[in-house]
Amino acid sequence: MAAKKSTKKEQSFEDKLWDTAELLRGKVAPSAYKDIALGLLFLKFISYWFDQRRVEIKENNKDASEKELDYLLNLKDSYSSKGVFFLKEGDKWDDLVKVVSSEKNLAIKVDNMIQEIENDNQELENVLPKVFAQSNIKNDNLHQLIETFDSIPTHNLSKDSFGRIYEYFLKMFHKKSGEKGGEFFTPESIVQLLVEIIEPYEGIIYDPTCGSGGMFVQSYKFLQAHQNKNRKGISVYGVESRSDIWRICKMNLAMRGIEAKNITNADCLIEHPYEKVKANHILANPPFLMGAWGHEKLKDDVRFAKYGTPSSGKPGGDYAFMSHMIHHLDEKDGKIGLVLDNGSMSIGGNEGKIREKIVKDDLIDCMIALPKNLFYTVTIPACLWFITKNKDDGKTRKRKGETLFIDANKIFTSIDRAHNELSIEQIQKIVETYRSFLGKEGYPRYKDLTGYCKIVKKEEIVEKNSVLTPGRYVGTEDITKDGKPFEDEMKRLTSKYTQLSKESVKLDIEIRKNLKGIGFEI
Repeated sequence: MAAKKSTKKEQSFEDKLWDTAELLRGKVAPSAYKDIALGLLFLKFISYWFDQRRVEIKENNKDASEKELDYLLNLKDSYSSKGVFFLKEGDKWDDLVKVVSSEKNLAIKVDNMIQEIENDNQELENVLPKVFAQSNIKNDNLHQLIETFDSIPTHNLSKDSFGRIYEYFLKMFHKKSGEKGGEFFTPESIVQLLVEIIEPYEGIIYDPTCGSGGMFVQSYKFLQAHQNKNRKGISVYGVESRSDIWRICKMNLAMRGIEAKNITNADCLIEHPYEKVKANHILANPPFLMGAWGHEKLKDDVRFAKYGTPSSGKPGGDYAFMSHMIHHLDEKDGKIGLVLDNGSMSIGGNEGKIREKIVKDDLIDCMIALPKNLFYTVTIPACLWFITKNKDDGKTRKRKGETLFIDANKIFTSIDRAHNELSIEQIQKIVETYRSFLGKEGYPRYKDLTGYCKIVKKEEIVEKNSVLTPGRYVGTEDITKDGKPFEDEMKRLTSKYTQLSKESVKLDIEIRKNLKGIGFEI
């Protein structure tokens, strides 16, 4: 089931842009380079949208007097009402490019521009990186980086196009950073799989460990792809504990035109900023095996009242985040898509008891074992948990007491020796299996497949100590020496044998006929 990605693909514009920008990496402190590059990209993109909005205002007010038009062009609401940031004269990208060759203190110039932009746009307060001067980046190096980003063609580009470039840089920074735990940037293929299974058509989406905002971006992409469904839309709530990543998240969402007023810089467990929020969709990739999650402060917290307080050590972190999400889940139609390490599915002790209670409450909708090496900076095998409080919501097949197990550990595309991903086709295969399990219209009738998927009754799971590892239930697919499934190979060989037998009978008749014709009848 594993595939190999072609390496002959022509280098994309994003690749070329990254390679050029990377030339400056060693000339700036690593901790500051990410903020500098993403900050400049953000400035270029919001300047483009501002200029586009000015053109729209002029087109829509051709009959206005010069005074009226000037008023509209300088009215902040003319821009904010369309999701565009307001920029005064002197604070746009083109204004920076004009002075890039003559300005002797470019870093201070950029910091001042960014401060002015924050002053004029309250929603960007403390979001943009004002680190250019303190980074000690040389004037010539900053000059070169600005010229590199100025080469990005902007004619007729959509927010999605800009977003892709920004997202590409986020991915590459994460790949190079060595961040542990996978929490800064969740690989796109995992996010796509989560969102396609959750199907966030409407309501509240909550990510308590939102990182750079990838779950929200993918959810909006999903909505755009299903515009014909005539759904109501979504609102997002997110929490990110690291201030530097929180700023990146706010910028990332702004790049896509996604309202980010409910994205908070806080600790979702200890500070609990959205205490009263009940979400329809919860998507998260919390830090794996987080030991210091606040056990002493939270051991009597209401979020742990029903299933028990997780342990203070590393295994407890996984279940603390999970319990937090279950607490915030809408009772009627809420669903959780959660990325955790594989150990979470089978760990015993205190966490095993919590898992048993969750299983007995029939909250586990689906478990998916992922292939290895999907994350750029962590090798811990991961899995997906899908949790719901209502398996009889009237929208899909009644499945009370049932859990779908999918073992996808052999379904991947190899990028290089150390990294894998899920292709679009592989994601579709897994999603189709899940939607067939739901009994959705337009999908094949579900059937268990040995070694891949199986529907299991709650009672059987409890009998097996509530272990949720898919391999425990789906069985092992019989494989022949050449790597093909035994059952498929036997069907092929049986069919071939039948065909050859028929041909043998015909050939025997023909031989006898020919022999008789020359006087040698048999």
